[in-house]
Amino acid sequence: MKQGQWPSIILVLFILSACGIATTRPKLEMALSQAAFLAAREVKSQVLAPGLYRKAEFYYLKAKSSYRRKYFNKAKQYAILSKTFSERAEFVSIRKATLENL
Repeated sequence: MKQGQWPSIILVLFILSACGIATTRPKLEMALSQAAFLAAREVKSQVLAPGLYRKAEFYYLKAKSSYRRKYFNKAKQYAILSKTFSERAEFVSIRKATLENL
């Protein structure tokens, strides 16, 4: 090998190794999304807030699918959306259940 090739080889190796580090697995977002979704299911959101629950379920399944396919950026976005809709569905369900019991 010529002496001029070493810097280019090192540069290529650095770039390739940096690609693997750039995207991290969204473990926390996935766990929070799952917990919020299960909490929404526990308070019967599928009956009391079906629209919000359906959106939460849709994004939760999309997040799981993206995570399995190693599309971690998309999985993180979907997990955050799922958590948001799950929390809204849970809140609406608890509010409706409370108002019915008054």
